[in-house]
Amino acid sequence: MTSSFQMNSLGMKRWARRGAAAGAALILMAVGGCSPGGTDRTTLNVFAAASLTESFGELKDTFEREHPDVDVRLNLAGSSALARQIAEGAPADVFASADADTMADVADDMDGPARTFATNRLTIAVPAGNPRDIDGFADLAGPDVTLVVCQPQVPCGNATETLARASGTSLSPASEEQDVKDVLAKVVTGEADAGLVYATDVRSAGDAVEEVPIPGADEAVNRYPIAVSAYADEPELATEFRDLVLGEQGRAALEKAGFGTP
Repeated sequence: MTSSFQMNSLGMKRWARRGAAAGAALILMAVGGCSPGGTDRTTLNVFAAASLTESFGELKDTFEREHPDVDVRLNLAGSSALARQIAEGAPADVFASADADTMADVADDMDGPARTFATNRLTIAVPAGNPRDIDGFADLAGPDVTLVVCQPQVPCGNATETLARASGTSLSPASEEQDVKDVLAKVVTGEADAGLVYATDVRSAGDAVEEVPIPGADEAVNRYPIAVSAYADEPELATEFRDLVLGEQGRAALEKAGFGTP
């Protein structure tokens, strides 16, 4: 049961955010000498997990074609970093996380329950040609293998730890990155012999990397939820974007990128 203190705290939090947003708008009006109605374009702020870069880039273009007066601004990063920004009052209209746990951390900041729209699985990415002859998860623990993974608090890092425990493998990564795209970049550039990323990231890299599948990866499947922010400046547009992701066009873009169905 939610206490009156919790309800009052949430109310104060919402009041403070809305007051800050109103203050920022007044400052912009004073500096620019215009009213909120003086602009012809609207910005929709979509916070999305870095692994959604390609699919949400396509959906951004689709949404902007259907709404010529709207600019969709994608904030792409590790889900935990995005959740932290939202908790601190960042102006998000929509949040798409790479796992349910991270979304749960900001559940009070969302307008209603989140909805799952995609799944993803972890895999091993190696540079083209697989110079270290990585053949499976156990090879990642080799003394001469430079391994890069996500930070533990990031969904891909959490999945990495789950698979390491399941396989009984102790990993000693050379670095832990803030999001999965940073891991992929180090493999692409040859700074790492292997990286644990999502299957969708291997697909996005084309011929620059090769995939080494992980048996049992289905034990750590990530389920991606999406929700509209309770503080959205454009709640109707935010709902439309969420519905685009959940609909046929969203499904097509996600499947093309390699995501699975919920």
